Amino acid sequence: MNHTYPKTEKLKKKKHIDLLFSEGRTVTKYPLRLVYVPVKDLDVPLQMGVSVSKRYFKKAVDRNYFKRVLRECYRLNKELLLNNLKEPYVMMFFYQTKERLTYQEIEEKTKKLFEKFTDTLQKTP
Repeated sequence: MNHTYPKTEKLKKKKHIDLLFSEGRTVTKYPLRLVYVPVKDLDVPLQMGVSVSKRYFKKAVDRNYFKRVLRECYRLNKELLLNNLKEPYVMMFFYQTKERLTYQEIEEKTKKLFEKFTDTLQKTP
């Protein structure tokens, strides 16, 4: 599997971000949350964005660190998602706690979150 995170997979369109927050569904594995919505007009199977709240980390340095960690966890484990998608999706990946988890803990939670997401996809018709 190609472990990259190219520009085409980055969530940037305001239209898609607004759609996520208005119609998106959620999967949670504390402290991570994944909001997703299927989209018809995508060229790639998946677009992902990451977010860390200013409420939990006041300093931009800290927010940027956790965003880098989230992007790296996604990049290394995205095949868990791509193997189970039947249509294109737009997703947003959130880190939602004040706790400063280690990279290993975040990666473990990411894998569990992605597995939980694929399970919910298989349950819905």
